[in-house]
Order: sequence, then structure tokens, then C-alpha cells
Amino acid sequence: MALGMTTNTEPTLEPVIYEGQFGTFTVDASDRKEVIQYRAGLAIAAGSFALGTAGILWRGDVDWVVQSISGLYTLFWLALGYSLFKIHIYLRPLHRLLQAFWLIGGVASLAIAHFSPEPFAQTVFDYPATIWGIGFTFAALNGIYFKEAFCFNRIETKVMTPLVPLLLLGHLFQFLPIQWEAGLLALWAANFLLFALRKSVQPCPDDIGDKSVFAYLEQQRQQPTTSPS
Repeated sequence: MALGMTTNTEPTLEPVIYEGQFGTFTVDASDRKEVIQYRAGLAIAAGSFALGTAGILWRGDVDWVVQSISGLYTLFWLALGYSLFKIHIYLRPLHRLLQAFWLIGGVASLAIAHFSPEPFAQTVFDYPATIWGIGFTFAALNGIYFKEAFCFNRIETKVMTPLVPLLLLGHLFQFLPIQWEAGLLALWAANFLLFALRKSVQPCPDDIGDKSVFAYLEQQRQQPTTSPS
């Protein structure tokens, strides 16, 4: 998140020095590469999610469309994980928590796909209790939405942050009509695509944020704690 820094809108490969909350810090080529990788993962995840959503809403009664969701979901999950390993979140426990959610969701998805004779998408639709497992994946994704909404005040992430749990809980507890679920799913996919597209043109230093905060937190974490005598 961008804390106490001036955004550099000019693309450059040269290191740039910024004044942060706890001192100066440098944004170099490796930082920019990580941002590009983070955004590429988001773009692939958004594209996979949108394709799967379009397929289900358009021809969800066709076997090959339902079957294809398994591959698209796998690509979505892998791309999301890649982004979660490249994202700049300086609160280490929060970063690790989102990664743990992603991993739990992936293990649950693999178990559902392996033990169910039906296609993955059909199983999730027919058995809402599967949300208790795969929902962790989307909780990790929602963590990104919340971070982006908080840091950059993006309207699409503000929409998705409450929309995702509403849709998942609505399917889990069966309090949303099918038509509402379809509409919310389409709204989610559209906003996810918009989010990924807008990220692609955002200046890289915005996603790097204030590295002096990270350095300060690391220094505090590594300091030995002294117990009172």
C-alpha cells in the first residue's frame, strides 16, 4: 500500500529514492518486476474466472462446458497463488494468512475433485457444503480485494469485498435464489476483469508502497525481547 510516498508516474528502469514514514527507501527493477508478476497473476486469474462464469451462465447445461470449469478453476487457483506470493503486504502475519487460506482452499478443491464422480463445478453447485472448503480460496482473493480497496479506494474492489462473501454464504446456506446467484456471479466476474485491467495501467510504485515500513517492522521483529528481571 502506498504510505507516505510520492507516486512516480514516469516509467523508468533506474532505481528511484523515496521518502517514507521511517526513512528513505529505493524502488528498483526487481521491485517493479514483482509488481508486474503480481498483476500478471491477477490478470490470468480474472480471465479464467470470467471465462468460466461466461460458460456456466451461457451454456451451463452442456457437458463439455461444465467439464472445462475444472481446468479454468485450476488455472485461476494457480494464478491467484502466484499473485499472493508476489504481492507487497508488509504485515507478515496477514500475508502468511492469505497464503494459508489459498493453500487450504486448493487442498479442499483437490479433494472434492478427486472424490466426487461428477465434474467439479457440478459438485459445488449440487453440494453447497463444499463452500466450507473451497471458500478459503476466495477468502484469500477477497483479502486482495480488501487491500486494494483500502489502499487505492477502487470502486470495483469496494463492490467485490462484500459481494464475494454474500454470494458464497448465499449458496452455502441456500438463502439466495438461483437467478440472484447468477446475477451476482456475473457482477463479480465483470468487476474482477475491470480490476485487473485497471491494475495493468497503474504506476508500479503504488503497489510497492512504503518499503521503509517493511524495514522498520523487520527490525522490530529481529530485536531480541528482554524479560523483566
